[in-house]
Amino acid sequence: MTAAVGGHLVARALANEGTRCVFTLCGGHVAPIYDGCLRENIDIVDTRHEQAAVHAADAWARLTRSVGVAILTAGPGVTDGVTGVANAFQAQVPLLVLGGAAELRFLGKGALQEMEQVALMRPITKWAATITDPRRIPEMIQTAFRVASSGVPGPVFLEVPFDVLTQQATDEGPRPPLPPWPRSPGDPEAIARAAKLLAESKRPVVFAGSQVWWDDASAALREFARKLGVPTVMNAMGRGALPHDDPRAIHQARKQAFRKTDCILVVGTPLDFRVGYGAAIAADAKVIQLDRDPTRIGLNRPAHVAVLGDARSILGALADAALAAGARPDRFAPWLDELRGHEAKAQAELGKHATSNDRPTNHYRLGRAVAEAIAPFGDDAIIVGDGGDCVALASKVIPLSSPGRWLDPGPLGCLGVGAPFALAAKKLYPDKKVLVLSGDGSFGLNGFDFETCVRFGLPVTVVVGNDAAWGQIRGPQVMIFGAERAPATKLAPTRYDRVVEAFGGRGYHVEDPADVARTIKQALDSNQVACVNVPIDPDFVVKTGASKLTV
Repeated sequence: MTAAVGGHLVARALANEGTRCVFTLCGGHVAPIYDGCLRENIDIVDTRHEQAAVHAADAWARLTRSVGVAILTAGPGVTDGVTGVANAFQAQVPLLVLGGAAELRFLGKGALQEMEQVALMRPITKWAATITDPRRIPEMIQTAFRVASSGVPGPVFLEVPFDVLTQQATDEGPRPPLPPWPRSPGDPEAIARAAKLLAESKRPVVFAGSQVWWDDASAALREFARKLGVPTVMNAMGRGALPHDDPRAIHQARKQAFRKTDCILVVGTPLDFRVGYGAAIAADAKVIQLDRDPTRIGLNRPAHVAVLGDARSILGALADAALAAGARPDRFAPWLDELRGHEAKAQAELGKHATSNDRPTNHYRLGRAVAEAIAPFGDDAIIVGDGGDCVALASKVIPLSSPGRWLDPGPLGCLGVGAPFALAAKKLYPDKKVLVLSGDGSFGLNGFDFETCVRFGLPVTVVVGNDAAWGQIRGPQVMIFGAERAPATKLAPTRYDRVVEAFGGRGYHVEDPADVARTIKQALDSNQVACVNVPIDPDFVVKTGASKLTV
């Protein structure tokens, strides 16, 4: 056994948990951890804002299904990271956020950047605590990893005062790894009841969300849909679990599927504002909820059957039980055919806009251009959605053939994830193409971290849908109050391509819709950080009712 300072013990404990990269913005209160990371060969990526550091750790966690790590300096460093932590908490993403703090010996005396950080973080984390003794660093960091990743995932916060990081303690060597967290296969009786409801139904629907990704349940979901022939709607990180062209995958007919279903299997997604708090689902439909999180069961809509556990284990057992109870693909075929008819009609309606070459480019046309540009790369492309109407509409015409290729903030609706999510994705997968679809408003929040991408040699592409407005807010504002009474929603028609050029990247400005896909492809092939600035129609959503075309 040897002696080591607390900062080195922190890094060693991180390395012991498999951490390969941390995200941060420099600060004196956490400098001893950096020295430890260098000793442990842990990569340090420093961003331009602490919010971005936490978002980047969030993306790392999502793409690896492990715990992402962010290191924030004391006071404003921690407060700057709050939005990223809150977003991860709402999206159930496992993070360890390490916060520097003033020395314990000066507690309450008005030290530099002293504040109540643990109390601030406690409502938006699974666990928040202060490490007061360097000897406890290995134990508390190992516990933090277990808390973040077990059960319902989420962020944890550990405050580490500067004198704890600089004090020497005995290094007792790496702690024995904790055994893998056991899977939860679900209550057999609940599975049997759920199977009976599915077998008795005529118009079942599966609504699959992010838990499908976290539980590595995409293959199980595809097999479930294949065996039973059940129409399947996907959202969040559940997108792509069934390939876009799978006949059971429902994209544009979600509204009809929910309104007419008589039995819905909700897999790892809340019945929140995105489905009218459950009201978008037929009032007489039987609801089966499969989730890790017991607080979601029956929230906003009573559940007829609840199955607690992991999606991968339960979906396989439920498919076999439903088949044994009499569920058959031919029984549900007329229902699936009906929804495919709605799907084709909706796709045709979207197609009118998605193929239009009217100027300015509309949101669907932008989405189609993105889809065409990334198509040659197949599964070797990751798309980050960071915006309001620009992303919500364009994403409807971007097909996904596999999971883990689409990242968005999640239910908090947090803007500014684009650059930090992209830099984490490219750092993790240097051989993949990483594209951000961004609104011009969201670009302004963490757009400086495209400079971080330049600095670290991470060639990502950002496509900015530029309507010179906070479009998702301005549209309803204009409809309700009139254009002359719509304050605080206009932006300057900024050339964001030139902003990225100033960082050392490449910029493209394209106004002709027919040239957008070619230009995006050129940017992706440039092997540089690149921005494609595309002026889009600021009145498109209001004048066409585009947001109402699909649900």
